[in-house]
Amino acid sequence: MAPKGKGSKYRGTVVEFPDFNPSSDAEVLYNAMKGFGSDKETILELITSRSNAQRQEICAAYKSQYGKDLIGDLKYELTGKFERLIVGLMRPTAYHDAKEIKDAIEGIGTDEKCLIEILASRNNKQIHDLVNAYKDAYGRDLEADIVSDTSGHFKKMLVVLLQGTREEDDVVSEDLVEQDAQDLFDAGEVQWGTDEAKFITILGNRSVTHLQMVFDKYEKIANKEIEDSIRGELSGDFEKLMLAVVQCIRSVPMYFAKRLFKAMKGLGTADNTLIRIMVSRAEIDMLDIREFFRLSYEKSLYNMIKDDTSGEYKRSLLKLCGGDDDLAGEFFPEAAQLAYKMWEVSSMTRVELKGTVQPAANFNPDSDAQALRKAMKGFGTDEDTIIDIVTHRSNAQRQEILQKYKSLLGRDLMADLKSELSGSLCRLILGLMMTPAQFDAKMMRKAMEGAGTDEKALIEILTTRNNQEILAMNEAYKEAYHKNLEDSITSDTSGHFCRVLVSLVQGSREEGPADLARAQEDAKELGDAVNDESTSMETKFLSILCTRSYPHLRKVFQEFVTCTNKDVEQVIRKEISGDLKTALIAIVRSIKNKPSYFADRLYKSMKGLGTDDRTLIRVLVSRSEIDLFNIRREYKELHDVSLHESIKVEALCGDTSGDYRKALLTLCGGED
Repeated sequence: MAPKGKGSKYRGTVVEFPDFNPSSDAEVLYNAMKGFGSDKETILELITSRSNAQRQEICAAYKSQYGKDLIGDLKYELTGKFERLIVGLMRPTAYHDAKEIKDAIEGIGTDEKCLIEILASRNNKQIHDLVNAYKDAYGRDLEADIVSDTSGHFKKMLVVLLQGTREEDDVVSEDLVEQDAQDLFDAGEVQWGTDEAKFITILGNRSVTHLQMVFDKYEKIANKEIEDSIRGELSGDFEKLMLAVVQCIRSVPMYFAKRLFKAMKGLGTADNTLIRIMVSRAEIDMLDIREFFRLSYEKSLYNMIKDDTSGEYKRSLLKLCGGDDDLAGEFFPEAAQLAYKMWEVSSMTRVELKGTVQPAANFNPDSDAQALRKAMKGFGTDEDTIIDIVTHRSNAQRQEILQKYKSLLGRDLMADLKSELSGSLCRLILGLMMTPAQFDAKMMRKAMEGAGTDEKALIEILTTRNNQEILAMNEAYKEAYHKNLEDSITSDTSGHFCRVLVSLVQGSREEGPADLARAQEDAKELGDAVNDESTSMETKFLSILCTRSYPHLRKVFQEFVTCTNKDVEQVIRKEISGDLKTALIAIVRSIKNKPSYFADRLYKSMKGLGTDDRTLIRVLVSRSEIDLFNIRREYKELHDVSLHESIKVEALCGDTSGDYRKALLTLCGGED
């Protein structure tokens, strides 16, 4: 399933070696493994610089010249991950896929992710070659083995994909596109329950181009992307498989960029996944994978491999990767189209934002006020009751409870809560009881008071709030601390970073749609600022990124690709430094996908040793009624684990425990 428009173009990093001589290469490898020890550097240099077809010729020459099996000798001489990588490169492509499938289904347990990755991403010919190679290598029928090892709708879809009968892209019927989009909508969103068979039939058989058009039509009918419906209607491995199919229909390289990122992020590396993808895509679309990786994540694929692996294994992977895109700066030829398209999709996508906290039905502020007082009266505190009430009411309802508590009981609810609760639970509950503007003002104050400044908190708040939210925060700050927020920022920060924050805190960002002519002019000015040493690049980026509307900036960033052949986020990373860089990147990422930005903030707050509770509380409180449901989805998509599960795991580590954990999980709203 090559991406549309890419099928005939060579986009690999490993090419045919010029002046190739299989007999000479066979001799070099033989000498590298002869005697005591082996010359691993020679082995990796030779094998990673030959195409798969050339490696097969080397295998044949090796057996002819020395009467030995080259793969057998390599297995004997090498060990560990390096051995697995080199041996994988030496197998014919279809036989490598067959070996991966065999490993995935034999023994106790099944590696469903491996099955999904291979069968969702291969085209018809690759599937047929895989089936034949499996039969030849193991004397078994691949379909029968998969049927015996899987079940349900997951099994049915795998069997459909195994037939390798997806329609070709030659003819697309507009009428059938509309019918398929409507059928998918009717099969999921309209009826009670889901018609899984309809999803299997359409997604498992229609051509790539046809399905791309179906997905566009579906979004217009359902007002949501097909992926959102799949997440809502399907579950388990079947859901993961169907999402992988959709992602591969949209773009195979983008799918593999995500798989590679997930293989290396966090503690530990999923080496089998890393090896499988690097081996299988090196001659097909590794350049495109690198581009999507660079556009989507904070570092290049090359640098992530470099930081995450070691030794000959690392050097071999880097050879297959083919280059460092952080150094390259500009896009590869034609790859700028990918970045341009991504911004175009970003500008067209209409995402329904959804919180996890809704107004409580049959709300009674009088009884809630009485229940809260009872929970704090006498010896001990009933934290369960407090958590249950506060986390299941909207902010507007909580404000009513505050008023009723004072009018009925003559007491200050905030003061009582502060007296009865402690630690992170106290900060969380008090945060929920404030208005959004009061909470943001409090968080800004906390970020600037005392020794040192929490620049990331300042950036997070000011780059993600709209004009109305910022103006309300200014008023709340003035009321609470008798000082202008701008004055506090000016006294606590400096330089271009201070100027960015001051610009944002005005709450005067333009609103409204993009102006194409002006966007092209803005893009050119940004491009000229990057290239003109006499111009203050920081000032130009600040003046445009801090003042233009989000829809307009999406168009600016898209036109920036056309003007410079570069991505604006990568330029900022390369050309700007310090807190200013962090702030400008936060603006760009919020414009690209705000829920994704917050998902990343949450992930970083809980990864490693200890938990950044201030960030965790700040994000969950401030987004619980706006887009926390969307943030959860992005979190799961980015990190292959749910936000709910991450909070629970942190609890096991002692960082989010007891009543605090219960309150966080309630705000989170459920398991994905």
